[in-house]
Amino acid sequence: MRLSYPTNIRIVKVPCTGRVAVIHLLRALEKGADGVFVAGCMEGDCRFQVGNLRAKKRVLYVQELLKDIGMEPERVAMYNLSSGEGPRFAEIACEMTEIVRRLGPNPVKVNAGSKDRAA
Repeated sequence: MRLSYPTNIRIVKVPCTGRVAVIHLLRALEKGADGVFVAGCMEGDCRFQVGNLRAKKRVLYVQELLKDIGMEPERVAMYNLSSGEGPRFAEIACEMTEIVRRLGPNPVKVNAGSKDRAA
């Protein structure tokens, strides 16, 4: 099955969304992502028991951090779907792309190649 979703989506696979830390979400934004979404398994159906619940808490925490610094919390989101819902994943990718397009470019992009970064 060929899925059609925007070409600007970069997929980072992890064994469980519970492995996605706050720093990963923030670093993605720092490095230039205009938005980030975590696609995890259905609540209550996590192979690692509570990984997706941890990820959800972390996404909510990052949304609060974004609010606190004056950024749109909608730039980070969590979606739950089963591995057999490829078309739904493509739909979510399109929805998230449209949300980010409406919000505009990420205001805190840092030049990843800059040598001026603090140690």
